[in-house]
Amino acid sequence: MKCGLEIHQQLNTKKLFCDCNSIIIDDKPDFFLKRKLRTSASELGEIDKAALHESQKNKYFIYEGYHDSNCLICIDEEPPLELNKKALNIALQVSLLLNAKPVDEIQVMRKVVIDGSNITGFQRTALIATDGYIETSEGKIKIETICLEEEAAKKKKDTQDYSIYNISRLGIPLIEIATGPEIKSNESAKEVAVKIGMVLRSVGSLRRGIGSIRQDVNVSFNGPRVEIKGFQDLQSIPKIIKFEEERQKEEGIKEPHVRKAEKDFTTTFLRPMPGSARMYPETDIPTIKISKTLLDSLELPVLIDKKVENLEENYNLQAELARELVKNKINFKDYVKLYPGLETNFIARVLIEIPKEIKSRFKLDSNELKEKEFKEVLQLLNENKLRKENTIDCLVQLLKSGKIRLEEFKRVSDKELEETIRELIKKNPKLSPGAIIGDLMKKFNGKVDGKKASEIIKKLL
Repeated sequence: MKCGLEIHQQLNTKKLFCDCNSIIIDDKPDFFLKRKLRTSASELGEIDKAALHESQKNKYFIYEGYHDSNCLICIDEEPPLELNKKALNIALQVSLLLNAKPVDEIQVMRKVVIDGSNITGFQRTALIATDGYIETSEGKIKIETICLEEEAAKKKKDTQDYSIYNISRLGIPLIEIATGPEIKSNESAKEVAVKIGMVLRSVGSLRRGIGSIRQDVNVSFNGPRVEIKGFQDLQSIPKIIKFEEERQKEEGIKEPHVRKAEKDFTTTFLRPMPGSARMYPETDIPTIKISKTLLDSLELPVLIDKKVENLEENYNLQAELARELVKNKINFKDYVKLYPGLETNFIARVLIEIPKEIKSRFKLDSNELKEKEFKEVLQLLNENKLRKENTIDCLVQLLKSGKIRLEEFKRVSDKELEETIRELIKKNPKLSPGAIIGDLMKKFNGKVDGKKASEIIKKLL
């Protein structure tokens, strides 16, 4: 098996070649356009196979647009602006973090696409860097190219005669990262995707949510390459590769082509594999020189994996807790400094695990708990005014009423505890210590010191 990935990540900036906001809208459209697209030849006068395949369908396209996210540039009625500088800087940061070498000069190219997903009949794309790599458990995987391109429109309906597209997404900056074919196993493909995703999230200024990141898999099994498109869930990568291997063994494969990933992990034919014949220079946009001064001015962020590693080492944290703290952008250093009387893993569990437990057990929206509420509870714990076992009940109380009633968490006195244990033993002398503890917890709603109770039970029995 030979396998490579293409990762596509939307950026949270203005659009790539205009000043429109990068927002995706699904409301009633403000306007409609009807277009028919025709293929064009490359610099060498050749027609791309994939473009020819689409043109032979002889379809027309209806575009739904929005004033809040589309302008005359978006609909190809005005020339594009220069390439978005903020998007370029993000792409350069990603390139350097992936150990890639930025090109000396950026030339925006037009890639012929006439399936209707680009209203112009082409997609603008620019090569940013080459020859990078990432380290994985199976060794180095090459990062062959990193490109910056404009996102396509979103297909809403497809028929034999026409397709309908929502163009609010059209033009959002998209980083495309293509690996080499060194990936040798299904699970390794997933690991590479996770690693590249981690690097992207480390940079920030990314769009989040469904559809904001997509993976394509290029795979071959001693034969022509097949590109599989259209899946977002990383967990499905190994399954899709396995299904494709079985399909090729059964059906055989003669020509490279592109397939679509289906929900059941099978694939269906989309079009022939596109080639270099679909590319030609974009003459409306000036080239951009990448100087050493520009590269030196870029501030590279600390990778998420490094932040997690630092938390684990500095605060002796469990790996999963450390990763969740970084993911939720919690400044853990401040919490440790404020509450020196509390163990670090306990503080992390209060911030990460208890909110999840509140959601599952009490069906309450723990997202409403803000930093102020967590600090109020942690301060009580740090001053020994609240017991650890009452932490979740205290936060639930805050969610329900907005205030803490400490009297409800006051422990049962040793005298009352001993009297109650005597009564329980008198009623049923055969009760085991565990059963007595259970009855005590039920009677006093958890307001019992378990260690103290065990000591009294041992003495009385």
